Amino acid sequence: MPTWLVIVTAPIVAWVIWRLGIASIRSFGSPAPGVLDTEKPPSEPEDVDDLDVYLVCGECGTEYRVSKLGELQIPRHCGERMAVVRKAAGT
Repeated sequence: MPTWLVIVTAPIVAWVIWRLGIASIRSFGSPAPGVLDTEKPPSEPEDVDDLDVYLVCGECGTEYRVSKLGELQIPRHCGERMAVVRKAAGT
């Protein structure tokens, strides 16, 4: 390898190593992930299989049967939010 190339690249490599070292040392000063979280963790999904709960699309009538319910986020179908419908058992 030519001498001029070593002279040019050595300071660049040294600077990159220095920056990585400083960044890793600074990371020791920050708290661990999740330590500062104030909201409680999500609850376990509830089994609603026996309640006959469905998500129904108002546009095309597509139905999705809900068997486990956690944090409810209403999905979209045909560009519109689906409706939550509870049907009588056995229908």
